[in-house]
Amino acid sequence: MKHYLSLVKFSHTIFALPFALIGYFLATQTTNDFNWNTLFFVILCMLFARNSAMAFNRYVDRKIDEANDRTAKVREIPNGTIKPNSALYFVIINVVLFVATTYFINPLCFYLSPVAMLVVLGYSYTKRFTALCHLVLGIGLGLAPIGAYLAVTGNFAWLPLFFSFAVLFWVSGFDIIYALQDESFDKQQQLHSIPVWLGKKRALWLSSFLHLVSAFFLIGAGFYANFGIYYWIGTLFFILLLIYQHLLVTPTDLSKVNIAFFTTNGIASLVFATFVIIDLFFN
Repeated sequence: MKHYLSLVKFSHTIFALPFALIGYFLATQTTNDFNWNTLFFVILCMLFARNSAMAFNRYVDRKIDEANDRTAKVREIPNGTIKPNSALYFVIINVVLFVATTYFINPLCFYLSPVAMLVVLGYSYTKRFTALCHLVLGIGLGLAPIGAYLAVTGNFAWLPLFFSFAVLFWVSGFDIIYALQDESFDKQQQLHSIPVWLGKKRALWLSSFLHLVSAFFLIGAGFYANFGIYYWIGTLFFILLLIYQHLLVTPTDLSKVNIAFFTTNGIASLVFATFVIIDLFFN
């Protein structure tokens, strides 16, 4: 179990799960219907979807990871901790569990579940042909708020889309920062990324712009839904941490990429979601 949790980087669930909870609680405020079963199913869907996506990515990229000095010894498939077929079976099990869980939520979520799987699994192939792979990853995680909202209401709405777009540009931005580590390797392997396409300096500029757009959607959500003071405190904290991660990384110094990628964004997501949910209950 420890090896499989490492395979899927279980701790990275902290990025999208808080936004899924935002989507869920937004919906419960709309319907005045808090249901523990639905919340449980939403969390399960998040876990199964992310397990599927990460394990599939590791399976598809196993040869690439084996050739990369940064990943060859630390990732489970190239270092022999988990066999490729075992990882693939793990993917299949999680895909089946994801689809089965949506069946118990509502028909719309069930019918849309193959689309969600297509996005989150398809991301693994995108760096082979497009530098926009970071945006595809952002779309995959951006499904969390609207997906959780649909789980409760069964209907689309504008407000959760603000958060979905915020996640899309936030994730895309910090994934570009993470990809800076492999710029040279990706060039050698003829893989595509924003750092390969634009270079480190311009990639960081684009990452900053994407994070600016993410902040724009969070601010827009605040005005659109007339959120209260707690929401704005959470938004300010989130934006300050976006700025902070860009102060940590420069084109000539990538030593703090992991702090910028995981620690900063993980804290930002948790704190922001906490303040939004508090605001929903007290505003």
